[in-house]
Amino acid sequence: MKNNITAKFIFYSLLLSSIYANAQKTTLEVDIAKTVTKIQPTMFGLFFEDINFAADGGLYAEMIKNRSFEFDKPLMGWEQPNTKRSSLNMQSGVATPIYVSENKTNPNFCRILINDDKGYAIINEGFRGMGVKINAKYNLSLKAANPEGTIKKIIIQFIDKDQKVLGETVIIPSSKEWKNYTVQFIATQTEAKAKLKITFEGTGIIDLDMISLFPEDTWKNRKNGLRKDIVQLLYDMKPGFLRFPGGCIVEGRTLADRYQWKKSIGKVENRKTMINRWNMEFGHKQTPDYFQSFGLGFYEYFQLSEDIDAEPLPILSCGMACQYNTGELAPIEELDPYVQDALDLIEFANGTIDTPWGKLRADMGHPKLFNLKYIGVGNEQWGPDYIERYKVFEKAIKAKYPKIIIVSGSGPSPDGEHFDYAMQELKKLDAELIDEHYYKSPQWFRENAARYDKYDRKGPKIFAGEYAAQSVSGANPNNRNNWECAFSEAAFITGLERNAEVVNLTSYAPLMAHEDAWQWTPDMIWFNNLESYGSANYYVQKLFSINKGTDLLAITQEGKQLTGQNNLYGSAVKDVNTKEVIVKLVNTAAETQDITIDFKGSKLASKGSLTTLTSPDLHDENTFSDPEKISPKTTVYKPKGEEAQLRLPAYSVTVLKLKIK
Repeated sequence: MKNNITAKFIFYSLLLSSIYANAQKTTLEVDIAKTVTKIQPTMFGLFFEDINFAADGGLYAEMIKNRSFEFDKPLMGWEQPNTKRSSLNMQSGVATPIYVSENKTNPNFCRILINDDKGYAIINEGFRGMGVKINAKYNLSLKAANPEGTIKKIIIQFIDKDQKVLGETVIIPSSKEWKNYTVQFIATQTEAKAKLKITFEGTGIIDLDMISLFPEDTWKNRKNGLRKDIVQLLYDMKPGFLRFPGGCIVEGRTLADRYQWKKSIGKVENRKTMINRWNMEFGHKQTPDYFQSFGLGFYEYFQLSEDIDAEPLPILSCGMACQYNTGELAPIEELDPYVQDALDLIEFANGTIDTPWGKLRADMGHPKLFNLKYIGVGNEQWGPDYIERYKVFEKAIKAKYPKIIIVSGSGPSPDGEHFDYAMQELKKLDAELIDEHYYKSPQWFRENAARYDKYDRKGPKIFAGEYAAQSVSGANPNNRNNWECAFSEAAFITGLERNAEVVNLTSYAPLMAHEDAWQWTPDMIWFNNLESYGSANYYVQKLFSINKGTDLLAITQEGKQLTGQNNLYGSAVKDVNTKEVIVKLVNTAAETQDITIDFKGSKLASKGSLTTLTSPDLHDENTFSDPEKISPKTTVYKPKGEEAQLRLPAYSVTVLKLKIK
C-alpha cells in the first residue's frame, strides 16, 4: 500500500512538473510614463431595468404585492381564507374592490364586509412570499375608514405556510373617515416565504387602501426605501453611472404603456400602477402578477445614483414602441409631448427651485441639483424612423441645454443592416455617444476583443450599454451565469478598456433577477426574499470597475497590442491619484501561462497585490448555497525590480496592482 502511495505521489509530481514546464511563456511590456488617453470616470457603470422583479419585489423594499388594489385584477395577491373552508364560513365576510372615479391615479380601494365576529381575514402573499428576519423591525402603514365604527380592531400578523404566527401588532381603526395608520412590529423567526395576515374584530364595513410594509433596515435607513443588501452590492462596484429605467421597458409594447417618468414622481400613493411589459413577454416564464407601482421612480433613481456616487443616465421614449412588439409610432407632427418630457426631465434634475420642475424636486426633499449630464433618446430602436425622431430631440435639447450629452442608439445588435445604417447616419449627425448592445456567445466575446481597435478616434464615442455572454443563445431560459461566460466577458472588457479613446461607458445587462420570478437569463446579481449574491460575471465587472485607474497605458507583446494572442488578453492603466500601475490579464486557455511583465518609464515599490478570479470548470457558477464559489482572492505580490513574473492559472482573470515610486 505504501509503495502504491509513493508511486502515485511521484507520478503526480512529474505530471505537475510537466505542466509547469510546458506552460506558455510570454513577455509583455508596459510603459508607465506614456499615457495613451484618459480613462473616463464613467467607464464602468450599471444598467438597471425593471425585469426579473428587479424593482417591485427586488430593489424596492416594499413587501406587499398590489398594495393599493390597482392591478388589472384588483384582488390579485390577496387571499380570503375564510371563504374557502366551508359554505357556512363563506358568509363570515367578503372583500370587494371599490372603484372611485375621482381618483384617477389610485381609483380602487378594498371594502370589507364582516358578517360575524369569527376572525375574518385577508392575506397578502408578497412577491413569491415575504422574507422576514428574526428580531428585525417592520413598518406597516395603511389607510382605513371605519364608517359605522363597528370594527374594533385590526390584527396584523406574519404567518408561515403552517399558519404559525411570526410576529404581530394591532391597529385600532378610530376614524369613520379615511385616516393613515402606522405601526411597527418585530419578526420572531426568519422565514423566506412568510405572508401577511390581516384579521378583523367586529362586524360591519371597513375600507382599506395603500397597505404597505417595509423593513426598518433599508439603505441609508430611508423610510420606505431600498433593499440594503442589494444596494450594497451595487455600491461596492464603485460604478461610474447608473442607466435607468431600462431597456425595452422604456418603449412599452405600445406607446400607451411606455415608461412615462412624470407618472413616477410625486407622492407615492398618487403614482399610477401599470402592468409590467415583461409580465407575459416570454412563454417560458410568464408572470401575470408583474406590475409596476413606481414606488421606485425617477426621483428614487436619481437619489440612488447620488448615493452610490454614479452619474445618472435616464433613457426616455422617442415616440416608438418596441419594434419587436407593435412598433407603434408617434407621428413626427405629434412628437412635441415626448420632446417636452425630455426638456422637463432636465429641468427636474438640474432646475433651480424657482423653476416648476425644480421646485417639485425640492418639494420631494432634494433642493440640491442632481447635476444631470446625460440623457438617452430611445432604447434600441432602428431604421429611418428612429433617425428622423432622434434629429427632432437633438435639435430641441441642444437648443435649450447645449451641455447635455445625448445618448443615441444603434439598434439591438452589434452588426447587420440595422446597425450599419444607424452608425452611418449617426456619424453624419456628429452624434456624441452611441449605445451598442451585444448578447452573443462566449466565443464571440473572445473573438471581438479587438472590436474597437479600428474605430475612428475622432468619431462618436461608444456606450457599450447592454452586454452579456449567452451560454446557450439570446433570450434562452437555459442561459447560465457560468465561468466561461464570465471570463469571456473579461477578455472582451480588456478590449473596451484598451480603446478608452472611443469607449466611454460600459454596462452588463440585465443587472438583477429574483430567484423565483425571472424572465431573462443570465443576470449579474441574483436575489431571493432574504439574500442576494453576485455571479461570477459580477465579480468580473467589479474587478475592472474598482481598478479602472485614470490613465490608459499600452500593453504589448513584441511591439503589438495584446488582443488575444495565445488565448491571452490584457489591458493596463495607472492611477495618478493612488500612484499605482494596474495590469489586468485574462487567460482563456485550458493550461497555465507564465508571464513576464517588463515595466518601463518608472520605478516600482517593493510590493503590491495580486488578485485572481478563477475556476477549473467552465460550467461552475455561484449559487445561493455557495455564493462565493467563484470570487476574487488577493495576495501580497513582490516584483523583481521593474519586472513582474506571474503564473496565470487556466481560465483566469488576474489583476496586478503595484505602487509607483
